[in-house]
Amino acid sequence: MTSLYGRTVFAAAFAALTVSAMPFSAANAGDMRVAFGDLPGIESIQTLAAIERTKERGVNVELIVLNDEDLATQAIVGGQADVGIGAPYTLIQKVGVPIRIFAQISTQRFFPVVNSEFYKTWKDLDGQDVAVQARGSGTEAVMTLMAKNNGIKLGTISYVPGSEVRRNALIQGTLKASIVDAANRRALEAEAPGKFIVLPVENVSASDETVFATADYLKNNAADVDILVEELMKTGREITENPAIAVEFRNKYKLLPDLGAGADAEITEYYKETADAGSLALNGGGAEAAADDFAFFTAAGQIEGDPVSLKVGDFWDVAAIDRAVAKLGKK
Repeated sequence: MTSLYGRTVFAAAFAALTVSAMPFSAANAGDMRVAFGDLPGIESIQTLAAIERTKERGVNVELIVLNDEDLATQAIVGGQADVGIGAPYTLIQKVGVPIRIFAQISTQRFFPVVNSEFYKTWKDLDGQDVAVQARGSGTEAVMTLMAKNNGIKLGTISYVPGSEVRRNALIQGTLKASIVDAANRRALEAEAPGKFIVLPVENVSASDETVFATADYLKNNAADVDILVEELMKTGREITENPAIAVEFRNKYKLLPDLGAGADAEITEYYKETADAGSLALNGGGAEAAADDFAFFTAAGQIEGDPVSLKVGDFWDVAAIDRAVAKLGKK
């Protein structure tokens, strides 16, 4: 693997050690420790900008970067972080972790990719190995559901955190079938034209990233939570209206400096595509988003039950969304 992969693995190990070593003390009022269950990339600029703007409004946010949603959830449950970023439906229902989603950031835009030398259709993946982000992630759910819809059974599912890491592995040939986000799909098309095929994904509008916390934290830190939710909504609305503003956010807050200035054009194109797809949550999600998530994650087998009968309150706390929409208006 490339040196990027090595750095990523090291970062993951360091993050895991950092979390395990963190004290189990609660954050003070005005403090917010955010556990990011992925490796930040182009697709994270909206979230990172919202966090910076939350800081500007007086909330002392500490960002803890983890490359696994499970670790982010464990950090919340263990009291080592206050707010997690991910989509923890499986853990809420099947493990019973005492957390609630309080806003949606974005919906899924994942792209199953195969090396065209070996595979060309979903049927070709019958019995074949694939790689996804993490156990219980949206990437795993998409692959599982599409396999089910196409009447095949996947082989071994490997967990390889980081869409960019999976893209590099596809380029190098160490992975032949995986799933990436829109930014890395575009990079694959540019770096190796014709080498990869993007398999079709139908009717998926479930959550990609949400923010979640314990009920106690949401109750005891409502003012801080409201500021974060408002800034997530505002950045989502501003980028959807003008995708080029994502570059302004990046430059203003010095986000993802390792990418260099050459990434600005790619960032604009990525967010234009994202805006056109309506992927950023303009009103925080809530009951409507939960209904889409219930349909998707039950079909994928990651949560159980009749999606119509599942209760929003068992997974979500929509109070902060309601307050933000009342203040900002509905889009």
